[in-house]
Amino acid sequence: MGKTLGLISLVLLSSISYVHAEGQVIYDKHCKGCHVAGVGGAPKPGDSAAWEPRIVQGIDVMVQTVVVGKGAMPPKGTCFDCDEAALKAAVELLIAE
Repeated sequence: MGKTLGLISLVLLSSISYVHAEGQVIYDKHCKGCHVAGVGGAPKPGDSAAWEPRIVQGIDVMVQTVVVGKGAMPPKGTCFDCDEAALKAAVELLIAE
């Protein structure tokens, strides 16, 4: 039983680490440039006043906004081959800054 739980924990941690790493790559490649500069009104990392109304809506709403695009942001923020889990990881990184 202990070995099984250990293996399950290892698999889960590996999955979480992979998704986080994938989110970082997506953020760096597809999100950071516009958000850091505030291009087209993109909320900047660390701007709690700009992020608060978005965060209140919940992560799922934020991810759906990324999926369909908003304002100057194209659908999926130009990461057309990204799935929702990867986009969610990128959004989580962005709002954590």
